[in-house]
Amino acid sequence: MAELNSSPEKNATGRTPRKKLSAKVDLTAMVDLAFLLLTFFMVTTSLLKPQMFGLAMPDKSQPGDEAISEKRTMTICLGKNNQVVSYLGMTDKPLTDPQITGYGKGGIRQAIIETAKRVTASTGKDLFVIIKPSDHSIYDNLVATLDEVHIAGATGYAIEDITSKEVALLKQKGVY
Repeated sequence: MAELNSSPEKNATGRTPRKKLSAKVDLTAMVDLAFLLLTFFMVTTSLLKPQMFGLAMPDKSQPGDEAISEKRTMTICLGKNNQVVSYLGMTDKPLTDPQITGYGKGGIRQAIIETAKRVTASTGKDLFVIIKPSDHSIYDNLVATLDEVHIAGATGYAIEDITSKEVALLKQKGVY
């Protein structure tokens, strides 16, 4: 820690001059603490992994020519109050009746899993999910839907703008 040198020295006349105190501070404990903090922050930052997944969006200037059969396309329209309308096929002629669900295990995740099983059994190909957020949905709903699609194991998905026909469907269901 700190030590003081207080031994008096005699000069040539035999008198003891005023005491000269020299202070020394032992910084060993401070260096140990600095290394401990440095190690702690390095370990905690290396343990924190980002909790996100990549999202690749196609270039809108170049329209794609990849047609996906409506028999394996599930459309999910995000509405207000954390409600979702989902159906198999396109808006003009859905292959299944539009269903209103919520988020979570028993909601949209279960609908995606069941639809994926039916599509794989009938077509032999994977399900493709189209997510269409409305003006009344919140950003958290889009993220939750992407998480549910990822958890359900759907390999292909796209985020598209909602059309006026889909808005009319949401209004009809009371979700817009």
